[in-house]
Formats: sequence, structure tokens, C-alpha cells
Amino acid sequence: MENLGRSVGWLQAELGTRTSCLRIVDCRRRELYDSSHVEGALSVALPGLMRRRLRKGNLSVQALIPGSSKGETAGLPRAGRFLLYDESTSVPQWHGSEEEEESVLVMLLRRLWEEGCEAYYLQGGFSRFQAQCPQHCETNLDDDSSASSSPVPVVLGIGGLCIHSDCSDAESDPERDHLSGMDSEGASTPGQTPSFPVQILPHLYLGSASDSGNKDILAELGIRYILNVTPNLPNLFEENGNIRYKQIPISDHWSQNLSQFFPEAIDFIDEALSQNCGVLVHCLAGISRSVTVTVAYLMQKLHLSLNDAYDLVKRKKSNISPNFNFLGQLMDFEKSLGRGTPDDDSVAAQQQAFFTTTTNDDVFQLDST
Repeated sequence: MENLGRSVGWLQAELGTRTSCLRIVDCRRRELYDSSHVEGALSVALPGLMRRRLRKGNLSVQALIPGSSKGETAGLPRAGRFLLYDESTSVPQWHGSEEEEESVLVMLLRRLWEEGCEAYYLQGGFSRFQAQCPQHCETNLDDDSSASSSPVPVVLGIGGLCIHSDCSDAESDPERDHLSGMDSEGASTPGQTPSFPVQILPHLYLGSASDSGNKDILAELGIRYILNVTPNLPNLFEENGNIRYKQIPISDHWSQNLSQFFPEAIDFIDEALSQNCGVLVHCLAGISRSVTVTVAYLMQKLHLSLNDAYDLVKRKKSNISPNFNFLGQLMDFEKSLGRGTPDDDSVAAQQQAFFTTTTNDDVFQLDST
């Protein structure tokens, strides 16, 4: 990878060229970026679950970069070149073994080249560049007023996703995964999607619209509460009074703010569980909106990180695929709960364990608050 390195002088010359189409990507932790970074650099915000998908090749780096319009993903290299940097790497270590953890810089560099992009890294990282070219560094401490008045750009990652979708209910759109940049890992496959609600915790079920209309299954599972996370699907059995409903009028679209409903959704689920009644959380397909609400519930009540809560649900229901905007809202929710940061996969391992096996539903301990 030595031939992919670019010097401080090279970057300085690029910054002095107004016609340069170079995209500079800061691969350091967010707090370091916030403190100071190369002028015009984009910050990386990649939670662990997204990094795993990138490493496996299930997610395109190009899907995380705004500015390419619908149908132009394959033409991304025409948009320019990429220069990545971390704090002080002179020669990145390209790991050939799956057991060895790639750095964010190496992983993004490798994936960009695999996708046909022209990508390089800055030799010596930011520390060398800052020492030699401080005039080309942006420091938030220099202007507190400007830092507070304009948002810090987080482009590579959930915070800056460019999701090209015009549909109002993306779960029903067969092109959803392609348009939103999701991988096929979460797509429904004939013969794999369960035909009944999936139990996530004792009395807590995750399902689809068809599950909410199956009266026999609802009775068999003791479901007396239904959380309907759609704007237009009817509450079929509301009139007979045997089932209590709550409806969250949200479409599966990048513009929707689902997180504003997290508190009341969590309270509704808690009410059902406190009475030992089954509660079904459903949307249209049972893969995005209902999953987002369920993950939020697990994060708060089981004291889980986003990664752990997501993985728990995925082990129970393999075809989940919340859109990236909802994942971004879950990241913000994680921060509000103090569960850690997206840049640190080790945080979850340091927390108290609230489950010990995937085969025993009784080991989960819910927070009473």
C-alpha cells in the first residue's frame, strides 16, 4: 500500500487548486475531528454494525456518500478522488487475515479501490499535516460562534446518508434495498420469512401486517396489545375491545422522525409486559419501522448498546433491515442513554451483561424505570 501514500506537500498543493475534486476523509474519532481537522474534510461516523457490513462487502461505500443522484452510483469515480487520513499512520497495515481487525482507514481505502474509486492515504496522518500546514487546518476552538451555528458535516456514515427514494412506504418497494444503500442481508427471501410473529422477549413479539390480522395466532400467543407502526394500516380488532392498540403514523422513508415516538412506544410495551400480556410490534413487512422501535426498547430496558440490541433481534429474525435514517436515530438514542459511541465496539463489552445465552428467554432482566 506504500504506493497509495500521498505527502503533506501533495495535499497542500491540492488544497491550493480550486478545481480539485479531491474528497478528504477524516478517519479519526469524532472528538478529534471536532477539535481540529484538515480544511474541508469529511468525518466518518460508522457504527460497528455498518463497519461489519462494509468489511463483508455487503454494503457499498458509495451508498454512504451524498452527492450522487439516482442511478449514478456506478459512476462515482467521476465525482473525484479520495484522500483518507487518521492521526499519525505513515504506512497502513493491510491485514490479510480475517481474524485481524482492519482500521477504519484501511477498510475504507480497500473498499473504495474494490469499487473502482481512486483513493489514497495521507502519509504521517493529521499530526504531521497540522505541524507543517496549520493554515490549512480548521479548529473549532478558533471560532466558537461558527462552530455552534453550523453543524459539523458527518458525511461518510449514517449521519450524512443520501437515500434516494421517492416512495412513501419504502417497505413495500422492491427497490428499497438498492435505493437506500442497504445490503441484501436484510431482504426478505421466499421460504425464509417467518409466517408468524417472532418472539424477541417473553410476551414481546415482532411481526408484519399479516401477523396483526391473524386472529387465531394472536389468541394463541396471548397477544392483547398491538403497536401499529404505520400511518394507514387499520387496527382490525379494535372495535371488539379485546385488543388494545397504539398507532404510530410513520412511513418507512428517510424523512420520517420515528425517534420522537420512542418514549410512548416503550411505555406501551411496558404496560403490556407488566400485565403479562403479549404485545405485537408490527409495521408493513416487519423489517424496518417495527424493528427500529423494538431495538430502541431493548436498548433502554436491557441496557444494551445499539450493536447488541440489533444483533439480538437479528438472531431472532434474520431478515430485518431498518433504513439508514432510522439507524441514525437509534445512534442518537444510544448517545442519549449513555451507552457509548459509534466509534467504540468495545463499549458494549464493558457494560453489565443482561443476557447470557440466546436459547434461554428467561435470562433477560428488564429495567423497572
